[in-house]
Amino acid sequence: MSDNRKLKVFLPLLFALVLALGMYLGHKMPQTRNSDSRAFFRNNKGTIQEVMDLLKYNYVDTLDVATAQEEAIEGLLSHLDPHSVYIPPADVQEVNEDLDGNFEGIGVEFNIIRDTVNIVNVIAGGPSDAAGLLTGDKILRVNDSIVVTGKEISNERIRKLLRGPRNSTVKATLLRGSKELGVTIKRGLIPLNSVDASYMTAPGVGYIKISKFAATTYTEFMEATRKLQKLGMQKLIIDLRQNGGGLLDAATRLADELLDGNKLIVYTQGKNSPRQDYNCTRPGVFEKGPLTILVDEGSASASEVLAGAVQDWDRGEIIGRRSFGKGLVQEPFDLNNGGTLRLTIARYYLPSGRSIQKSYENGRAAYEEDIANRYNHGEFLNQDSIRPVDSSLKFKTPAGKIVYGGGGIMPDVFIPFDTTRYSQLLTELYTRNVFGNFIYEYYTANAGSFKQYKSAEDFNAKFHVDNALINSFRNFAGSQQVKTDKLGANDLQEITLRLKALLARQLWRSEGYYMVINHGDKVIDRAVGELANMK
Repeated sequence: MSDNRKLKVFLPLLFALVLALGMYLGHKMPQTRNSDSRAFFRNNKGTIQEVMDLLKYNYVDTLDVATAQEEAIEGLLSHLDPHSVYIPPADVQEVNEDLDGNFEGIGVEFNIIRDTVNIVNVIAGGPSDAAGLLTGDKILRVNDSIVVTGKEISNERIRKLLRGPRNSTVKATLLRGSKELGVTIKRGLIPLNSVDASYMTAPGVGYIKISKFAATTYTEFMEATRKLQKLGMQKLIIDLRQNGGGLLDAATRLADELLDGNKLIVYTQGKNSPRQDYNCTRPGVFEKGPLTILVDEGSASASEVLAGAVQDWDRGEIIGRRSFGKGLVQEPFDLNNGGTLRLTIARYYLPSGRSIQKSYENGRAAYEEDIANRYNHGEFLNQDSIRPVDSSLKFKTPAGKIVYGGGGIMPDVFIPFDTTRYSQLLTELYTRNVFGNFIYEYYTANAGSFKQYKSAEDFNAKFHVDNALINSFRNFAGSQQVKTDKLGANDLQEITLRLKALLARQLWRSEGYYMVINHGDKVIDRAVGELANMK
């Protein structure tokens, strides 16, 4: 092996060993969390700096030290669990915004259509709404001189231009119809809501959709629950499908609102992290009414904490399909370069004592393929096809129900994946964004006709997709090289539903969307049926 090849192999290993030593020592020090860990690494980086200096002043060729260091970090983490990850400096802000539940910007949704930035939604009450921007406006220039049209533009570049500290301003030149106009927008704090919808789905039955667990989730949940109770809610469906988790604290605070007494919600424990219990501490807003929680293979982490606590205390029924199986707790450690190391420090255990973390002994690739393997094995369609997670990991709830550890949360009521909603034609329409592009053009051309609907409920009850709208959509799909001449009855039903749901989203965002798209959802229908039998 040549000297250069030896050095290429040796350098990442050397960086990994040095980083491992620093992480070990840092974690052993008292009070090493968050900002304290940042100070420790900043003041004790002698060995790492020594290696970098040697490379900088003695290595024969120019070396991108930052890239080599990131590769070394990734190499080291590949030997740990799949959820210990390095977040590069460029991505830290976006990740933190998602968990904070807000970001600072102008408050629009945009899409790049035919090399032009099109405003597809203006957040009501946000900075752009106050500045008079409308759905359908096209952004031509930013700050007078920065042109944002043409093949070189990208979503990331536009986001960087439009986002910025609150109370700062951005100037934009818009095209509205055939007329150019200039606007000045004062940036503000834009919410990233985690409660996507809350409405009455049946007489006495409330529905709350939670997409993630962020810093604002608890407040949003409380507002949604109290709103529904004023509307007569006596029974509740919480939809956690495709909720990948987030902040553990948000999940435990929600669980406290559903469980009575001082019940244990979850506890965490690791080799270097002493056991920490999370118990109920106060009277909850919905401790007694019949309750169901919806989960699927995309429900993970904090979602599984909430669903698992409800299941382990026999508080309600879990409906859907087996959840993801993530029972590990990560803590963020800020690094000198502006990046963040999210390191797994503990496992969490549900009230029955079970850990639902699935195995990662076969490496990250196998771990990431688990969901696809479940589908291929038939688990999405047949409960009998679910492979035993570990028959030896049996636990009992207070009512004597058997629950399992070692691979996600098994639902009390299994509902198979609805394949009728994902035919080959529908999949092509989704992946090529035919629905989104059509709805944008149709809505901007007919915005005035929707002013008659005063609320999402009003729209859902009164608006009907007619043949003229269906034919317009089919013609548009044809212009996008998607043939709809062999449209089946199921496809037509799904297209009709999705067109109405996306129009509702244009008007009332996710609240309107879910109110429509959930019509005929078999999991929700089953939940309503189960609740009818609960006392």
